[in-house]
Amino acid sequence: MTSTWLITGAGGMLGKDLLARLAADGVPSVALTRGDLDITDPEAVHEAVAEHEPDVVVNCAAWTAVDDAETQEAEALRINGDGPRHLAAACAKTGARLLQVSTDYVFAGDGASPYAEDAPTAPRSAYGRTKLAGEQAVLTALPDAGHVVRTAWLYGAGGGNFVRTMIKLEGVKDTLDVVDDQRGQPTWTVDLADRLVRLGQSALAGTAPAGIYHGTSGGETTWYGLTREIFRLLGADPERVRPTTSAAFVRPAPRPAYSVLGHDRWAAAGIEPIRDWREALHEAFPALLAAERP
Repeated sequence: MTSTWLITGAGGMLGKDLLARLAADGVPSVALTRGDLDITDPEAVHEAVAEHEPDVVVNCAAWTAVDDAETQEAEALRINGDGPRHLAAACAKTGARLLQVSTDYVFAGDGASPYAEDAPTAPRSAYGRTKLAGEQAVLTALPDAGHVVRTAWLYGAGGGNFVRTMIKLEGVKDTLDVVDDQRGQPTWTVDLADRLVRLGQSALAGTAPAGIYHGTSGGETTWYGLTREIFRLLGADPERVRPTTSAAFVRPAPRPAYSVLGHDRWAAAGIEPIRDWREALHEAFPALLAAERP
């Protein structure tokens, strides 16, 4: 029997790749953009889920303006915390599975080894606090049908992101100063979309336990290391990229110094973790280049 999926935030970078992945598998999907559905409206959420009767809901809708959340935390919480709570309540009523996309910002970011899925959370920013509220709402309302997938450092052809920005800047800047004291895992939205689909399918089959998963690439690097790899792929001299510190780019919201996530939980679902970040970047690069320099 074919399942039906409902995607919120379908107009975003991840939403677009998720819809493409489902279409490639011939899986029926309902795409709801921010204009189609306000997830902070509980009545609208319940009506949408009741109308379309999805088997799986993937919430890609989010407040992602990290710095703005510092002064607008209540509004960010409505989207990142209340929105998932409304979706979880609607899914509980219909029996749908819910996949909630979350973030590395739920951790303090001061670790020295990859954060396990069950590591203590300690967000240091308003954005992180609001996303953690969304996680908790989903896991509380759907203890057997809620799946939280934390991700980080996302890039893709379908929206603005760090990789596309560096491609653009390489063509106009002689040198670039890039932060070298923040470590993380650059993650292609195509790879994350694939794991979300596989996780949802496994959940429907009863082989993926509910709970938390980490959807980031393997390996780790810094923004500086990532930019040097981008320059190599462009055929540019990576020595034009110069290391600097976070102190040179002070922002309202603190950035995690260490955002490397562990991936052990995928084994419980019988799914391989996402591949190494370099391999993914190399495969993604032609589409990224075409998007930024058409």
